[in-house]
Amino acid sequence: MTRALASAAAALLASGAVQVAPAASPGLPGKAFTAWTLVPAPVPRLCALVQDYASYAAYMPNTKSAQTVGAGDGYVLVDLTLDLPLGQEKKYRLRLEPQTDATQCRLSWRLVPSGLPQADTIADTTGYWLFKPEGGKTLVEYHVYADPGPVPFGFGWIVDMMSKRSLPRTLEALRAQAAK
Repeated sequence: MTRALASAAAALLASGAVQVAPAASPGLPGKAFTAWTLVPAPVPRLCALVQDYASYAAYMPNTKSAQTVGAGDGYVLVDLTLDLPLGQEKKYRLRLEPQTDATQCRLSWRLVPSGLPQADTIADTTGYWLFKPEGGKTLVEYHVYADPGPVPFGFGWIVDMMSKRSLPRTLEALRAQAAK
């Protein structure tokens, strides 16, 4: 990235914009995207918000429910239900792994088997939230890979809706939740 492009991206982020870019997912059938924004909240506040899984339905787009169903050393298992267009509902289980240090917070996730029929769940998802201090604000990086599984002909837009198009809404919702 050239210095001019980096400067333009920084100016957009400073204005509160959300930047979204496709990310590589070689050999995988789904799509991956990364989004960034700056949020005027401290890293610990944002980290606590994304680790309050039971509250996801209050601010995460398309999330109908999120329920913690287990935990182990360094991870939490959460069952999520998405409320999608055309009356579609998808359920899946994530293994979420929080990592924090003195300067940043990261929450990674990956799909784990939940015993649901293929028609009721998604094929795969992985990703992470990353929060780092940046000039009195927090730089938020949100990366997601999503493979919804078989998609009926003509409904490919659901893949974009579950990832690329929902990313700005997700980061804006996090910003609004942090402001409360």
